Amino acid sequence: LKKMGFVKIVKNKAYSMRMQVKPKRRRQGKTDFYARRRLVMQKKNKYDSKKYRLVVRRTCTKIICQIIYSTMTGDRVLCAADSTELKNHGLTAGLTNYSAAYCTGLLIARRLLKQVGLAEMYKANDKVDGTMFNVEEDIQDKRPFKALLDVGISATTTGARLFGALKGACDGGVNVPHTTKRFPGYTQSKVQAVTNKRGKTVDNEKTEASYNAKVHRDRIFGVHVTTYMNELKKEDPAKFKRQFSQWEKCLTANKAKTCEELYKKVHKAIIANPDRKKLPGNKKPTRKVVVAGPARVYQDSKNRKWLSHFRLTKEQRTQRVMEKFAAAKSALLEHLRPLFIIPLQALWLDLMPPSERLAESLVIGSPSPLIL
Repeated sequence: LKKMGFVKIVKNKAYSMRMQVKPKRRRQGKTDFYARRRLVMQKKNKYDSKKYRLVVRRTCTKIICQIIYSTMTGDRVLCAADSTELKNHGLTAGLTNYSAAYCTGLLIARRLLKQVGLAEMYKANDKVDGTMFNVEEDIQDKRPFKALLDVGISATTTGARLFGALKGACDGGVNVPHTTKRFPGYTQSKVQAVTNKRGKTVDNEKTEASYNAKVHRDRIFGVHVTTYMNELKKEDPAKFKRQFSQWEKCLTANKAKTCEELYKKVHKAIIANPDRKKLPGNKKPTRKVVVAGPARVYQDSKNRKWLSHFRLTKEQRTQRVMEKFAAAKSALLEHLRPLFIIPLQALWLDLMPPSERLAESLVIGSPSPLIL
């Protein structure tokens, strides 16, 4: 120990006492609290005005869009839509691509405005060409519904599908502040070096930033999908059938030759009726108790079973304890009866006078009160 050098204790008692655990969703890597704080915090001079967010999330099977506002007790969802609902409007394939994200944004926008009573005042964009469109530029008697885009921890790269939902919501009549810098077709400004024959830099050329709305329009109407489908159909028909069989069924059902025709029909169907279609359920659901008691087992009309626990009252708990005591006492007496009680009864009969022995022998089956 004398030869060991000095070792500084970094995480000492003072450090441990002052350590503060980060929020649970920060530890899980699910929430960016730096961004959430700026999206949720409301100015004091606006009092209790709600601050709405257009929350867009993408999974492996669908695009989810929600209009959410925050309260002191948690977030509240005002309106929601996902790309699986597009099946009701004719789109049954490709529910996670850019075009489906646009349709989902358009669906939630029209559904929301109909819910808050602004659908007639703020119409959807009838000229979808990929250019900048925002209802804030044409304010009516009532201000448009404003929501801030919330992308969570998703990567906000140029051309991401999240911005397809943003464009759909804006074309649907919701005011979402944005620019065209992250839409497909936008090219950033670059500085390129001009070199001579020897490779030495002679001059610098700067290309200006530009936005090609036609590229964005092709993404909205799925032109890239149609192009790839046609190329694959010529090169490898077996792979095309394996990869685009659902697309063929969808196009045939909607009597469309290209994806652009299909998406135009879907957009019209969404604007005509953005309401959520209620799934048909069992009109007369039945539920019966299979196993009674505090841990009850129920069964419905489809033979599905589930377990439900119920808390006992104080009287029921007391009664349950007394029953356990009584059962334990009777079990103990049955165990001790052949060992002690019956031999003592026989000895008691031997010691009794003959005149009383006959009367006592009639109750030999039950233990004597003196013995107990």
